[in-house]
Amino acid sequence: MDLALLRTFVTVHRAGSFTRAAALLGLSQPAVTSQIRTLERQLGRPLFLRQARGVTPTTVGDELAHKAAPHLDALVEIAEGVPDEESSTRTLHLAGPPEFTAERALPALTALTGEDGRSYALRASFGTAEEVLEGLAAGHHDLAISTARPRGALLTATALCDEEHVLVASPELAKRFDPAGLGSAELDPAGLDPAGLGPWGGVPRLGALPVVEVHESLPLVTRYWSAVLDSRPAASGTVIAPDLRAALACVTAGAGLSVLPRYLCVEALERGDVVALLDPAVPPLRTYFLVVRTGTLALPHIARAHDWLLRAAADWS
Repeated sequence: MDLALLRTFVTVHRAGSFTRAAALLGLSQPAVTSQIRTLERQLGRPLFLRQARGVTPTTVGDELAHKAAPHLDALVEIAEGVPDEESSTRTLHLAGPPEFTAERALPALTALTGEDGRSYALRASFGTAEEVLEGLAAGHHDLAISTARPRGALLTATALCDEEHVLVASPELAKRFDPAGLGSAELDPAGLDPAGLGPWGGVPRLGALPVVEVHESLPLVTRYWSAVLDSRPAASGTVIAPDLRAALACVTAGAGLSVLPRYLCVEALERGDVVALLDPAVPPLRTYFLVVRTGTLALPHIARAHDWLLRAAADWS
């Protein structure tokens, strides 16, 4: 059986689409279709059911993929180059959001060593959830950390940890409004009265305060408002910086309020550089997923790093 046909088959099985598989393989869609038909003729059984959107594997297709994928992944690893006998290192390619990867994942992985004593060279890439998942699917990374769970069979995700979000501001900014009014029904944080003042007079409502965020759409602030205050923020971003560490620095300098992961601002909270404006009974959480291409956990260095991160995450809070 032609290994090229098997590789194409496994890619289609994971991608759930001839078109998507063609992009990953660098082939035309007709070429992928032709290869799958050739393999089906050789086996005498259909491997996929063609649908309006993509394909669904048959029972025979699922069984073949389960048997063939780990071995094909191992062969690809060999073909792409493995360390020779004189080398003691292997390179692990990791992608994820810049703050979480830099503050948590990379420090954890720097202590990673293999059971054979080999150490691991690390190569990190940063990006949005969409970017890192696309890069992983295309084979540019070995592991990806994402706040979005991927769909389809091409990628396999495992919940890594949850992060708590905190609404913070500098102590000076926090003094500009009455803490007792935060989150109360009469505060109406989504709206402003004509003067932009709270019901106690002369003190700005929460919705009147400047906002520091990572994107113009205010994703973290909007999610926090929805979960905790059951409304939407009316303010636009005063400072937009696509890195939460930069957002924390701006909040500390008094530029505005922001919603940040607790792990990122816990030291600033302890020092009093920033203060938490609300203490909800159920704080908003965001889940991180550890993602691999389906079947690649059969490769020892990826499996080792995957397990190492999961164990390290048990101590993250």
